[in-house]
Amino acid sequence: PPASVRFAGVTMATQYVVTIARAGELTAQAVKPQVDAVLVSVNKSMSTYDPASELSRLNANPATDWIAVSPPLYYVLDAAQRIGAASDGAFDVTVGPLVNLWGFGPEMRQDFPSEPAIRALLERVGQEQIELQAAPPGVRKRRADLAIDLSGIAKGYAVDQVAELLESLGATDYLVEIGGEIRARGRNAAGEPWRIGIESPVSERREIAQTVALTQSGMASSGTYRNFFERDGVRYSHMLDPTTGYPVTGELAGVTVLHDSAMVADAWATALMTLGANRAPAIAEKEGIAALFFSVVADKVVSEPNAAFKAALGHE
Repeated sequence: PPASVRFAGVTMATQYVVTIARAGELTAQAVKPQVDAVLVSVNKSMSTYDPASELSRLNANPATDWIAVSPPLYYVLDAAQRIGAASDGAFDVTVGPLVNLWGFGPEMRQDFPSEPAIRALLERVGQEQIELQAAPPGVRKRRADLAIDLSGIAKGYAVDQVAELLESLGATDYLVEIGGEIRARGRNAAGEPWRIGIESPVSERREIAQTVALTQSGMASSGTYRNFFERDGVRYSHMLDPTTGYPVTGELAGVTVLHDSAMVADAWATALMTLGANRAPAIAEKEGIAALFFSVVADKVVSEPNAAFKAALGHE
């Protein structure tokens, strides 16, 4: 409708889409360059694919004393550490070396990882390897070869940054999506809540498992059903368990999390997937995380929303 503004672009090796309902005087020509500038800034700070990014330079720095970092990078690292602690270490931004070893990072996989190689890299993994200080913002690595990977939280942070930009421009009804991570506010052009489809966690086909109606929430999903490779009939996903060094296995096929912050939802979706079906529901309940868990049983998708997820959607 004429009252809506919608535009898309590319960032973080994926697509972003911004929709503003009741946009008033806001136009795509005026807003898109500002959105692009925000996303470029996030990439320059947190990308592991750009060797010149702030994070890449931090990873390459061999110093084990305090290293100054920008406030945005500190903010995301601090959130990551807090969620890591609350998830019993399931969310761990130091898994970067393992991500590369398994071929899911900037470096291409050459051979199937050996047990000795995995054990050697596990010595470099663990959130206790990082110290943070707030003033001035700084990071201290306990090991010179520590590698930080923010791929499980940076997209959500970027969504939040774009949403804050839109609000600063006066937008009150919008939907921001970057590679599946979402933040919605207000209502769409028809005056209804934003209806978001959650993809079914099966790799053989693409279909919607269910939809949710959002008016003030971030949303993120994580799963083992898209980014994986197979060897000798075994599937190895990009979701790595930082305690074992191996891809996550088990019944849990996907998780969707609702939270005011898309960044927090992003990180918790990863954490809950890593925790698996046995541990994730209890920790989500303890931390008050609104989560929808998917499993596939006999080729049938089974969804289980927890109480906080139902409450977030107005279904007690």
